[in-house]
Amino acid sequence: MSTASAAAGKSLSSGALLVLAAGVLWGTTGTTQALAPAGVAPTSIGAMRLLVGGGVLMLLALARGGLGGGRWPVLGTLVAGACVASYQLCFFAAVQRTGVAVGTLVGIGSSPVIAGVLGFVFRGERPGRRWLVATLFALAGCGLLVGGAGKLSMDPWGILLALGAGASYASYTMAIKGLLPGRTPDAVMAVVFCLGALLLSPLLFTSDLHWMAAPRGIAAVLYLGVVVTALSYWLFARGLRSVPVATAVTLSLAEPLTAALLGIVVLGERLSPTALAGIPLLFAGLAVLAGSLGGKKN
Repeated sequence: MSTASAAAGKSLSSGALLVLAAGVLWGTTGTTQALAPAGVAPTSIGAMRLLVGGGVLMLLALARGGLGGGRWPVLGTLVAGACVASYQLCFFAAVQRTGVAVGTLVGIGSSPVIAGVLGFVFRGERPGRRWLVATLFALAGCGLLVGGAGKLSMDPWGILLALGAGASYASYTMAIKGLLPGRTPDAVMAVVFCLGALLLSPLLFTSDLHWMAAPRGIAAVLYLGVVVTALSYWLFARGLRSVPVATAVTLSLAEPLTAALLGIVVLGERLSPTALAGIPLLFAGLAVLAGSLGGKKN
């Protein structure tokens, strides 16, 4: 292997690890919400998460050199911010109508496929056979994991909302990747998430925010905003510079894997044998994909 190829392989491998780390942090969301005060509306905690996370990302960007002097693409920036906001609304609404299992399976499970199509159509990225095999393994594991968790509710509107969440996630990932050339990840994530928070801010005027007065409420918002949003997306943006869109979205399926493991260890949840069988499948898919990035680009 030449020096240039070795450097590319190293870059891709480190990028994959950064995306995986972001997925692991996202997987702590459900446990954090479960430990928050009772009666918290998902839309209000989602809006607060973006508000705090966007603010932290903006402070980080300003401290590390600002937002850059170049002109920002208006359309790409608006698409990224709007999709970040729509993901919050679609996903939480889908979970309310269909339950966590179906909402997670359809929302997160559909995003790698949508990302593969978008990446090919708009960026000319060809994910390759390894991505396809790894994605099939990961989706099968995800399906067993969340499908074996309990009774499923197939609400048609809920399914459409979950598909909207998957499309939103894939779309803002692609839009963010398009904004990265010539700009720092700090600046891109700061602008996108502050825009998303601005779009969701009207929800805070119609929400009951008394739960934030409790110590657990404040802790939940700070953790979700600083760690699960600001830190995770800072890692995600840095990894996205060297990882194709479809590959990054598939790697982020580490989120449901982490959520399931935390549910067992922290919340004392019990998974069915079917759900437990999904864990090694999902892990195998992620391992195959991450390992393949250490050599050549797929």
